[in-house]
Amino acid sequence: MSSPADLPASVTAPAAELDATVQATLAAVQEFIDPRLEVATELSDDAPPRLVAALRHALLAPGKRLRPALALEAARICGGSWEQAAPAAVAVEMIHAYSLVHDDLPAMDDDDLRRGRPTCHRAFDEATAILCGDALQPLAFATLARGLPAATAGEACHVLAVAAGAEALVGGQADDLAAERGWIADLADKTEADQVRWMERIHRRKTGCLFLAALDLGCLAAGGDQARRDALAAYGRAFGLAFQIADDLLDAEGTEADLGKRVGKDADRGKLTFPTVIGVAASRERAEELAAEAVAALAPFGEPAASLITLARWIVSRRS
Repeated sequence: MSSPADLPASVTAPAAELDATVQATLAAVQEFIDPRLEVATELSDDAPPRLVAALRHALLAPGKRLRPALALEAARICGGSWEQAAPAAVAVEMIHAYSLVHDDLPAMDDDDLRRGRPTCHRAFDEATAILCGDALQPLAFATLARGLPAATAGEACHVLAVAAGAEALVGGQADDLAAERGWIADLADKTEADQVRWMERIHRRKTGCLFLAALDLGCLAAGGDQARRDALAAYGRAFGLAFQIADDLLDAEGTEADLGKRVGKDADRGKLTFPTVIGVAASRERAEELAAEAVAALAPFGEPAASLITLARWIVSRRS
């Protein structure tokens, strides 16, 4: 593991400087990926205009583009380029966008604000929002299949399919709903340690799986070997859980203006979160530990991994 003295200045910088560095990186990613997302929604006349408008509303909404950033930077530190990883970055953002559209539905989290704008079912209607999510999923796989070399496309489609499926993203959401709605009767009576394990099991799938997929897809696009894939997976596992704990803290302490979505909803529903189970201070400590684990996982990459290291540090100190 690298010591602080071995890391670039941007990585060991104070929080304000760290935030500025990350915002510059994310701005570069947005400048690169947003036009490609625009192109991806230029469909034929066979696609109904209202559906296309919903797709664009969901996919082109302002956002950090964190998952595309992970895919692009994973490719770069594996010796490839952003251009090589562009189809992977677009595809993973499509799956992320679909998941948000469906999560926001009245039958799920019932949210009316996302990224500072009305959610898809509020801007259009519930049926159109469901169809929008349905359309984004196959569009993601079509993007991978036609955008990556034949030798890579099959494995890339498999990686994304597993990440988006019943054992990962969808399964995590199902378990999250089960806990929230009392379908698991004894969950509230479990010990704190059991509740933490339950939350980690949910969030490593519901949230973490797409971070892992983004990193793996970027590595695959660059022709990275198994050792690099394994190192990035270790980074992604720690990064994803740190992100979720930070998200729980923001929901408890953040503002709607900063986050662009309703806050405090988890507590209102009596939902298990890291702050409600182990407290705010312990949650922050756990997130910092996970960020350090993520940094340590990138040691084999050396200096080229500085941007991913910086992201891991920033993810637990962000305010939005």
